Amino acid sequence: MRAAELDPELAAVVDELETLGLPEWHDLSVEAARRLEDEVFSGEPEPPVESVRDLAFDGPHGEVPVRVYRPTAATGPGAATDSDTPADADGSLDADAPAARTLVYFHGGGWTLGTLDSIDGPCRELATRTDSVVVSVDYRLAPEHPFPVPVDEAAAAVEWAASVADAFGGDPDRLGVAGTSAGGALAAAAALHAREFDGPDIAGQFLLYPIAGYDFGTESYRENADGPLLTRADMEWFYEQYLRSPVDAENPFAVPLRADDLGGLPPATVVTAGFDPLRDDGLALAERFDEDGTSVERRHYPAMAHGFCSLTDRVAVAEEALSAVAADIRDRL
Repeated sequence: MRAAELDPELAAVVDELETLGLPEWHDLSVEAARRLEDEVFSGEPEPPVESVRDLAFDGPHGEVPVRVYRPTAATGPGAATDSDTPADADGSLDADAPAARTLVYFHGGGWTLGTLDSIDGPCRELATRTDSVVVSVDYRLAPEHPFPVPVDEAAAAVEWAASVADAFGGDPDRLGVAGTSAGGALAAAAALHAREFDGPDIAGQFLLYPIAGYDFGTESYRENADGPLLTRADMEWFYEQYLRSPVDAENPFAVPLRADDLGGLPPATVVTAGFDPLRDDGLALAERFDEDGTSVERRHYPAMAHGFCSLTDRVAVAEEALSAVAADIRDRL
């Protein structure tokens, strides 16, 4: 299926990373992988937003930290803004401020890596580009907290955001879920959970190169077994951390493609990349949505690799893709 060449701008980024000699995730201990992920992906807070507040809610397994981003009144990467402000005691904002879309966001990292800091930039971008209050969720990580803990906390985060959205300037009637990679799987699981258990009304799910299947023999896994940016061995290692046993792989809340029915779910955007081991997972998920009656927007980028939407400052196609996702969010929420 992969006929395109790797995008030259993305190839330059990959070359730079390779010159650093960074080990692959599966070659590291969990602790070392987390330190490396935080070092590589945490940076200066950009772009500016009106406010950023670190809060927490009582979840099913204890307190769950969240970071809430409030967009500025103006839209666009160059919009002027006040400086970031610390959290109020209750996290509330000016009651007269106009309500914004509310987007609950789950970071990637194979359910094993990732922090609020490492996903700070993309959350700021989405808040700015979509005029949304973005609620970034610091769910508990495997292997200390394997499935179903992250799913439990993802579903609880959506319920919490819907119940208190107006307190931080969001509109609970324009609620969406989004995530990258493992976070895309959690966003899909949260939408499925809301359908199954009469949860909040979710107006859209926005899944960027989601982990959706448990078949390491797909064409995309074979073509991209050695990467770039994500390998088959990495994915096998992440699943080893996340699942308690092979039985969990049959659970649709862990592996969305295992669901008997993917109809009656919020309209979806599914982003896939040609050079991604997860490409065929995402394509299959989009096809299942369509077959089962869930509206879906397919956004496939043949010359891109896993995680590319975080490279908008270096890769023109990444900028194009994130702009398209932002347009979908604005249209649906």
